[in-house]
Amino acid sequence: MAIVRSLCGQCGMGCGVRAMTGTDRDLRIEGDKAHPANAGQLCEGADALTAMADMEGRLLHPLVEGKRATWDKAVTQIARRLAAVQARHGPGSVALHVGGGLLTEDYYVANKLMKGFLGSAHIHAPWRGAIGDVQRAAYGEDVMPATLEDIDRADLILIADVPALLAHPLLLERVQEARTTRGTRLVVLGTGIDADMQLPVRAGSVARLLSGWLLHSIDGGLIDADFVAAHVTMPDDFRDRLAPGHDLWSVARACGIEPGQVRDFYDAIGPVDRLVTLFGETAGLDVAAAAINLHLLTGRIGRPGAAPFALPSGANGMGAREVGCHAKDLAAHGDFSDPMRANVARFWGARQLVEQPGLEDDALLDAVRDGQVRALWSIGAEDGAADWLHAARAAVPLSIRSTDRADEADDGWTLCLPSANWIEKDGTVTGLDRLVSRQRRLFDLPGEARPDWWILTRVAQAMGWGDAFHYEQPADIYREHGRLTAYRNDGTRLLNLRRHAPISNPAYAELTPWRWGEVPFDGGRFPTPDGRARLLPIAGQAEAAIP
Repeated sequence: MAIVRSLCGQCGMGCGVRAMTGTDRDLRIEGDKAHPANAGQLCEGADALTAMADMEGRLLHPLVEGKRATWDKAVTQIARRLAAVQARHGPGSVALHVGGGLLTEDYYVANKLMKGFLGSAHIHAPWRGAIGDVQRAAYGEDVMPATLEDIDRADLILIADVPALLAHPLLLERVQEARTTRGTRLVVLGTGIDADMQLPVRAGSVARLLSGWLLHSIDGGLIDADFVAAHVTMPDDFRDRLAPGHDLWSVARACGIEPGQVRDFYDAIGPVDRLVTLFGETAGLDVAAAAINLHLLTGRIGRPGAAPFALPSGANGMGAREVGCHAKDLAAHGDFSDPMRANVARFWGARQLVEQPGLEDDALLDAVRDGQVRALWSIGAEDGAADWLHAARAAVPLSIRSTDRADEADDGWTLCLPSANWIEKDGTVTGLDRLVSRQRRLFDLPGEARPDWWILTRVAQAMGWGDAFHYEQPADIYREHGRLTAYRNDGTRLLNLRRHAPISNPAYAELTPWRWGEVPFDGGRFPTPDGRARLLPIAGQAEAAIP
């Protein structure tokens, strides 16, 4: 029986596992005590790994128009037909759907092929949410400022999104352990979690409560005026635009609680030096903006135990955002500005670099139905995207699906390509707090199943771009990803994996968890043109729009 250290990969935590593998795909999973994300603990989500060892229902061979084909034939068909679509309808005629459970190496190759060679940024990533946009608007870059260790160092933990925390059981356990062992105070805006203070606020009112505290703090002189003056751009009229509807009584009515409870909440979080605020996509954009503003106005960011803690969607959503595999970023936390486009084009040797952000979600589906998009490639799990995929697939002449499930061949895809499932993948994952860990293959690939990066690479080679897609193993992609983050990066972007750009194959194979970014925003330095963070428009303010 072999023992392999790998990852659970069923949520954004990035928990480590020790997998005991035997003959006939026999598998036993336990937590990896050496992994910093979970220290040997596992939740029920890890049970999914054992189920993946079952071969029933697997897609084991490429299918073209529902008929079994060789890889050579399938790849040739895809290359020829994508080239024909582009020649007739232009670069914006191709779209990509990516699930949230791919490896960073998969996302990197998919993003490079789409934006650098097919010339399209039309990427539907239903796991992406808005947190990345909020962080970029506030900090200048989509950087998660908190780490799991901040939970252990905080004096008070504010739970602003109960459903998001309940979806991460081990994180909840860590929060409760800090409360038990360190005496960390726990304040919950909602119900369902034991806490020192629990406010049963009305659904959808959390942003109103946090915004009320912001107004209370500004009027009461409770903000860190020195930190704000030196490191935060605060519009002159920020307070005046915030004031309507955020007095104590209005906030109490909106939240469905007593004014005295609101006052107790203000008093609880006001004087605390080390505060961590937990929130996720389910709380909404206004909650994220208000939580970030709270930390910026009080200087509780950029130091241990003090940070807004955003919980991402998607098992490796952080890795996908790092490489830019979605519609709004170019690559490596870079935007679509001319200098960044020039750098990426030069680095990739791009043949047809995309010029602007792409379409996603309903806007992309509308473009598909209007005939602007003529080809769709879907890769990875379709959780939460089944209806979107069904509608999009039915509207395009060329539809390609990379999947491990045989029953998807009955859904009408032009081509179905057998891909590896999670326990057969090999590469890296970035956890919710920037911790990069190795996912290691537990079993050999069955039948003719192949990794997603391999499939994408073969198609790129067949289209004549073999000089730019020369990958033979995941380590090749990881090195290139690292080099791109460092390429002409003079410190304006915190994402910089320079130290791993020259990593050897043996070192990659034995890679232990490591975190990039050190302590982001240490000393109040932010990756914006003037080095200052930006306060965000929130509920109740005019022009409450985040790019």
